[in-house]
Order: sequence, then structure tokens, then C-alpha cells
Amino acid sequence: MVALIGGLAALLLGVIGLFGWWDEFIWLIKGALPPVLILAGALAAYLGSEELKDKRRAEMEAAREPFTPSSEEAERYKREVEELKAKLAAMETEQTQAEGKSE
Repeated sequence: MVALIGGLAALLLGVIGLFGWWDEFIWLIKGALPPVLILAGALAAYLGSEELKDKRRAEMEAAREPFTPSSEEAERYKREVEELKAKLAAMETEQTQAEGKSE
């Protein structure tokens, strides 16, 4: 309850002071705004450069890791290899049969 009353009193005094010393308030804002903008801009530039470094580092890490296909891709590759082996075996038997007929 005391905090509420103190907060309301501070709010009232702040509003009265703002209107009473408007010129000084504007003078303070004019003096404080450029350094705040400079510091905020420097902080934003630093954070942006760190984000780019992290992104570049993550891309380099991903490029170094070996390719690991998902289980679906691995199964598809296995089926494809089996099909190719079967085709190769069929071609070899056809070739041996063709050689046998030509002799």
C-alpha cells in the first residue's frame, strides 16, 4: 500500500516537473539522445557481427560433418543398390548365354 501511494506521488511530481521544466527536459533529451543512439548503434552492430560469425561457424561445422542420410533415404539407397545388383547379374547371365550360343 505504501509503495502504491509512493508511486502515485512520484508520478504526480514527475508530471508536474515535466510541465514546469519543459525547456530543461528538452535540453536534457537533446544532450542525452546522441550518445544513447551512438551506444545503441554500436551494440547493435556488435551483436549483428557476432550473429554472422556464429552463422558462418555453424555452416563450417555442418560442412565438416560427414553426410548422414535419414533412415528413409538410407532404405531407398539400399533398395536402389539391390535393384542395380539384380540388373547387373541379369546382364551378366545374358552375356554368358550369348557367349555360350555363339560358341
